[in-house]
Amino acid sequence: MDSSEQRRKRKRIFRPSSPTATIVYFFSVRSFVLCFSFLIFLFLLSYQIPFSSSVFRPVLVVSRLSLLSSSSDFLSTSQSFQDFGSSSLLHLQIEGRVLFPDHVLLLVNKNDLFSKNTNFECVYGRNSTGDDVGVVKEKSFSVDVYGESEFGVLVRCPLPPVNYSAVVNLRKFSGNGLWKESNQTVNSWENVAYAATLDGNTVVVFVKGLNLRPDRESDSSQFSCYFGLGNFEKEGRFALRTKAITAAQEVVRCALPLSIRKTPEKARGIRITIGMLPHIHAKAHEHVLLPSVAKITELKSEGRGNVENGKYDLCVCTMVWNQGSALREWITYHSWLGVERWFIYDNNSDDNIKDVIEELETENYNVTRHVWPWIKTQEAGFSHCALRAKKECNWVSFMDVDEYFYFPYSNPGHQSLRSTVSSSSPGIAEIRTTCHSFGPSGLNSAPSQGITVGYTCRLKSPERHKSIIRPDALDTTLLNVVHHFHLRKGFRYMNLPQSTAVINHYKYQVWEVFRAKFFRRVATYVVDWQNNQNEGSRDRAPGLGTEAIEPPNWPLQFCEVWDTGLRDFVLSNFADLSTGLLPWEKSSF
Repeated sequence: MDSSEQRRKRKRIFRPSSPTATIVYFFSVRSFVLCFSFLIFLFLLSYQIPFSSSVFRPVLVVSRLSLLSSSSDFLSTSQSFQDFGSSSLLHLQIEGRVLFPDHVLLLVNKNDLFSKNTNFECVYGRNSTGDDVGVVKEKSFSVDVYGESEFGVLVRCPLPPVNYSAVVNLRKFSGNGLWKESNQTVNSWENVAYAATLDGNTVVVFVKGLNLRPDRESDSSQFSCYFGLGNFEKEGRFALRTKAITAAQEVVRCALPLSIRKTPEKARGIRITIGMLPHIHAKAHEHVLLPSVAKITELKSEGRGNVENGKYDLCVCTMVWNQGSALREWITYHSWLGVERWFIYDNNSDDNIKDVIEELETENYNVTRHVWPWIKTQEAGFSHCALRAKKECNWVSFMDVDEYFYFPYSNPGHQSLRSTVSSSSPGIAEIRTTCHSFGPSGLNSAPSQGITVGYTCRLKSPERHKSIIRPDALDTTLLNVVHHFHLRKGFRYMNLPQSTAVINHYKYQVWEVFRAKFFRRVATYVVDWQNNQNEGSRDRAPGLGTEAIEPPNWPLQFCEVWDTGLRDFVLSNFADLSTGLLPWEKSSF
């Protein structure tokens, strides 16, 4: 009885005694709840999004993306490992997969256990789990270190067999345990953000799937840039969004978030993607985000050292596939003309190009190989190389390994190309040089003394031009097509007179060399040889069909003018006086 009376008294104490008291009581409780909720909201928001550089912690940002995004995956991955013994790959993780027409690319984090001699088997399951039951194993095509990327290692695997999943896993070659992890995403090469690099207080993103028109700037307001934070693979979270500054072809330039704009290096390792409006009347919040394997990198100088003013006068950038046999002659010759630095973008070569570049480097040719696994992206790759070269070079020539500068009406001396470029007036930012296309010149097999000596018959009229540019004077879009770039306002180009210099383009070589072009063209907007589009284009060989079948009289085609000028110059200036051998011949022996 006493206890019942006490409870009734307590209720009377806490019960409002009038309507006015009821209202006061209601609003006081509501205010308390609202204030407390607001404080919790601010705490959570400040934890995930750094609003100013003073509270931004690079370790936290990287860990939220690179470490926390893989922490849960790592735990499940660890449980799915079988014993690897002393060579355990427990600390490696597959960060992404991209499905290409002829292979699957795996982007893998590396650790101290990895070496460039590591071999992997690609493991395919009948479903996305990658279970050991019914798996098929294939040797990987290649394993490469991926420059400055946070991923570190690229593994190229064959396409999966019929009825097998493209969620490829890895096994160390001859190992006993299956290495798999919980990230089951496979991105299509037709629709993915694939690379990103810092440029001042902006980041340049390289993207497939925008379908923008070539050789013109697009409306950047249709795009936004999204910076990843948190467990990206599992939740697709992006904590920060900024506007796109420019958009052209496959390149989007993004503003960095305010919180890291003063210290851009803190953006390294953050995943980024592009959002695009699905239609012209869509609103900003309706952006569709593209899949992404792109993490922000900062390009670093890898040359052996620089001249007194901090930059090389003349550099060269090229993109190659299986051109190891052509590099030595091309680099030896142009180094004599004054090229000081070489950037070789390797587009999935499987020949001896790595060995050739290592040999050239030991011989003091300042050459670096940069893995560029993205097919049919020559224009984007050249934009990427222009950003890389801007830190090291005053001038950069964008040319192919079958193109040679030649001074037809003078006897050029040592460093003559470098001198020609360096003497340009300040307002000139691009030097265009006319190209002459050479044919097989009656040969049935590759010339033993090199292409400059072997091919001596060409077409009469020149075709197109190639350019040497100032990387610091390029338009912010980095827009380029057929080896020339758009320039910033205030700069102009000049055409180098043919009486001064031309480029010998050994375009139509013997059939065993030329037919390799049918595999794939590197340019984005140039149709592959085997496709029956634009068959009358100058990018094709006149009269050549879509199949790699040698036409009649191929050795005699594209021959209108016999031109032995460069051959005579090379034999006079490069041949060994005692043996008559050329430098690239010595190496082959």
